[in-house]
This record gives sequence, structure tokens and C-alpha cells, in this order.
Amino acid sequence: MGNSEDKYIYLTFDLGYEGGYTEKILDVLKENNVKACFFITAHYLNTTEDLVKRMIEEGHDVGNHTVNHKSMPEISDEQIKKEVMDLHTSVYEKFGYEMKYIRPPKGEYSERTLQLCNEMNYQTVMWSFAYDDWEESKQGREEYGKSKILDNLHPGEVMLLHGTSKDNMNILDEIIKKSKEEGYEFKKLEEFKR
Repeated sequence: MGNSEDKYIYLTFDLGYEGGYTEKILDVLKENNVKACFFITAHYLNTTEDLVKRMIEEGHDVGNHTVNHKSMPEISDEQIKKEVMDLHTSVYEKFGYEMKYIRPPKGEYSERTLQLCNEMNYQTVMWSFAYDDWEESKQGREEYGKSKILDNLHPGEVMLLHGTSKDNMNILDEIIKKSKEEGYEFKKLEEFKR
């Protein structure tokens, strides 16, 4: 979590696959002049290269969510390096873009995995807010999503949303506008303040 004095929100999305909602999410972010960080897997990159290109072109951060979304504490140092750097290299080769943020798959990490990511020049980004938005069977709860997000706004918030949620796509515009009405500013991770 960031500084508890400043009403800053750092908006992040996790994307393991494309559910058909990211284009609209990007449109909403553009309309509201908000930048986010999208943590992607290799599957996401390989199936939606055009969307990743758009994220970069529109000034969003693209973060590393590893090649195969494996729990990092359960795999060896060599496997972790491969999971991180193979995706890093692919993104760099396709777009000339150097990723610098990583979100451990499933939020699972250890001192060893944090140290390894640090050695690969990655900053690990967790979150201070998330809700059960990733389950396809739990979509169609827009009011629930809105109240979960808006009732839990807090200064320095690192907000985790999943781009695979139709509800998030539908409520994002209202979430951004209401957050701004309450005096919150959306900041990029590079502007993160402790």
C-alpha cells in the first residue's frame, strides 16, 4: 500500500487470457485519462498482441505475470528465471518495451522468489484491494462489484481488478468517476509514494 496521506489509487489489472473486455476497458481508461498496469501472461501476449501493443502505445504499463502462471515458491530458481525472462524477452522483441513490474501468480511468493525477481531488475507489485471478480460463474453482480470497490477505497490503494470480468468492464467508468468525485487521483506505478 502506498502513502496513507495522499488520495492516490494505482490501478492494476491481471490478465491470463482475453475474455473480450479489454478493448472496452482501454476505451474507458482513455476517456477518463487514467493509466493502469496490465500484468499479462505469455498466453495473453501470444493471443492478443494487438491489445498489448495498444496498452503500450496508450501509455499504460505492461507487467510480467510470468509465462505459465505457476506458483513461484513451488518451482526452482532456474524455472522462475525462465518463467520471467522468456516473457520479458518476448515483449521486448515484439515491441521494444522493457517490463519492470512483476506480480507473482496467485499472489504466492517467498523471500527467495522476491530476491530472484529483484535480481532480474523487477519490482514486485502486490495489491491492497481485490475482490472475487475473476470467477466467470460470479459475473452479473455489478452492484456488488461497485459497492465492494467503492466501499473499500483508501489512500495509497493498489487496486487489483481482473480484465476477464464483464462486470469490471461495465462498472469501470462509474468506479473511476466516483473515485475522482471523492478526491482520489489515479497514478502510475512509477509515481508510487510510500
